[in-house]
Amino acid sequence: MTISGQGTIDKKMQWFKDAKLGIFIHWGIYAVNGIDESWSFYNGYISYDDYMKQLSGFTASEYKPAEWVSLIRESGAKFAVLTSKHHDGVAMWDTRQGELSIVKKSPAARDVVTPFVNALRKQGLKVGIYYSLLDWSNPDYPNFTKNEKRYSEDSVKWARFEKFNLGQIEEIGRNFNPDLYWFDGDWEQSAEKWKAKEIRKMILERNPSAIINSRLQGYGDYATPEQGLPVERPKEKFWELCMTINDSWGYQQNDKEFKSPEQIIKIFTECLSKGGNLLLDIGPKADGTIPDQEVNVLKELGKWTKKHSEAIYGTEGGLPAGYFYGPSTLSKDSTMLYLFVHGNPKGQVMLEGIKNKINRIYVVGNGTKLNWKVYLKPYWSNNAGLTFIDVPDAVLDDYMTVIAVVIDGKLQLQK
Repeated sequence: MTISGQGTIDKKMQWFKDAKLGIFIHWGIYAVNGIDESWSFYNGYISYDDYMKQLSGFTASEYKPAEWVSLIRESGAKFAVLTSKHHDGVAMWDTRQGELSIVKKSPAARDVVTPFVNALRKQGLKVGIYYSLLDWSNPDYPNFTKNEKRYSEDSVKWARFEKFNLGQIEEIGRNFNPDLYWFDGDWEQSAEKWKAKEIRKMILERNPSAIINSRLQGYGDYATPEQGLPVERPKEKFWELCMTINDSWGYQQNDKEFKSPEQIIKIFTECLSKGGNLLLDIGPKADGTIPDQEVNVLKELGKWTKKHSEAIYGTEGGLPAGYFYGPSTLSKDSTMLYLFVHGNPKGQVMLEGIKNKINRIYVVGNGTKLNWKVYLKPYWSNNAGLTFIDVPDAVLDDYMTVIAVVIDGKLQLQK
C-alpha cells in the first residue's frame, strides 16, 4: 500500500528522522522468571499456566519512571517505546477491556504506563507505545500455542476479539496519545482481518501527527528491521534497526552476552551512515530496576552522543561505499561531512572522490584543526583526487573519533 499525501507525511516524520536514537523497553511478567516474553509458552518451553503464575511475582516495587527517563535522556535518545502489552495479553495499564492486567492480577496493582508517559513528556522526549495486535491469552483469539489453535473459523468469536482489540488501541490513544505507535504481531492475520486501515484512520483522527511502524500490514510509516543491520542502505526513506543490548528483549538473568558500549556505538554509526535510526532495547527486572550492565551502556553511549551531537542529530545518511572506509553522515545543507573513525588509523585516514574544495577539517568534540593534503589531482584532470587527513593519537576518542570536513558548497562526488 502507498500512503497518500507524501508531503504531509514527510513533515510529520521529520522529528523521527532527526531523532536518530530511541530506547525500546520490554517490561512485563516474563521478567519474574527471566524467560522469553510470550514465546516461552507459545513454543512449549513452559506451560501456559506456569507462565501466567509469574503474575504473582510482578511487583514493580522499585519502579521509578522519572529515573528511567533521566537515564534514557542521558543516553542521547530522543524518544522511548514502552511495551503496553506483549503477545501474552497482559496489559501494563488499567485496561477496561477484560481483566488481564498487572493492575488487576499482580502485586504491582497499578498502571505503570501513565507515569512513564508523563515523565517522558516532562523531560521533553517523544512517547512511543508498543502494542501486540495478537493476543494468545484472549479466549476469542484463534491461535493459542504453536501446536494448539482455539478455532479456525468462528465469526462470532472473531467479532468479539476485534471489538476487544480496537477497544484497547482506542484506550491507548485516549490515555497516552502516543507520538509513535509500535505495533507487533501483525503476521498472524491479514490487513483486512486486523482492520489495519481502520486502525490507522482511528489513530490519525485523534492525532494527525502520530506515526506508525511498519507492522500494521502495510499501513505504517517506516520500516523496522529487527536484530539485523542492513548491509546496504534500505530503499525506505524512513527506517530503524530495533536491537537488544544482550541477546534478549526482556530481562533474563542468565543472559550475560552484553554488547559493549563500543560495539553499540559502531552499530549505531552504521545506522546513521545508512540514513536510519537505532531503537536500542533494555529489559528491566520485575521490581522495576534496570540491570547495571544496561545502565552502564546507556551512560557510556550518552557520553559519546553528547560529545559528537553535531554529527548525529538532524543529519542525513553519508557517503556511498568506496568513498570512505567507515560510516559517515552529512549535514542537511550538504556542506558538512562527518567521518566516523573506528580505532587507531595509525596517523591518517583517506577520503576519495570529493570534488569540492575543502575549507577546513576539525575533530568533533574538541575543535582541534587537522592537516590534510590532496593527491592524484593534477591541474589538467577532472579527477577528484585522494584526500589524506592527519589524525594524531592525541585526538582519538575512546570509542569512535569523529572528523568534520567543511566543504565549499553542496557535496559533489566523482562517479
